[in-house]
Amino acid sequence: MSLCKINNLRLVAVRSFSIRGVLASHGDFGSGSGKGGGSGGSIRDAGGKFGEREAAFENAYFKKLEAEQLEALRKRHDEEIKHHEMEIQRHLDAIKRHREHQDDLHKVNKKKEKRDD
Repeated sequence: MSLCKINNLRLVAVRSFSIRGVLASHGDFGSGSGKGGGSGGSIRDAGGKFGEREAAFENAYFKKLEAEQLEALRKRHDEEIKHHEMEIQRHLDAIKRHREHQDDLHKVNKKKEKRDD
């Protein structure tokens, strides 16, 4: 199988992990105590704009963290793919070398048979 065919087989799956959809059923983020699964601190307990702002910062932090983790995962997969492609090429070179050696042995055997006749 050529490397071109292998590259065409690559599939990229992107998953988005978000807790917002799960926690949204409890109320709006930053609107006061008990929303989003717990107290969340004095500013979030008070609710209002500061609580909403704090919730927005928290969501932005986790979204950034998720993006960094996905980028690290993509980078790791790219490294693994590159490694496997190099291994494939190494194996293809070994197959070619063995076939050439086999052909050489076959030629030597034919010459030997002709001399014996």
